[in-house]
Amino acid sequence: MIAHLDLGRDTFGRSRKLKQLVGSGEITFAGNKKLKIYGLLNCSSGKRMNAGNRVFFRSEAEAISLGYRPCGHCMRAAYLQLKGLV
Repeated sequence: MIAHLDLGRDTFGRSRKLKQLVGSGEITFAGNKKLKIYGLLNCSSGKRMNAGNRVFFRSEAEAISLGYRPCGHCMRAAYLQLKGLV
């Protein structure tokens, strides 16, 4: 797990590092560390969250192993399966 604020000292530096990690495939999912939710990098809910709460994962398995649950917005099927509604 990588915290968003650990990617650099300023917004520009964090943005460049994040683009590099996503481009290389090292980051595939993002999450909210306070709510323990993970989702896709392009999720509109995730884009609105406070950068201090944002974390990144190398894989879905990593997020699950750390106790995070799927986002009900961008990962609807996985969320419904987790809740036992499918």
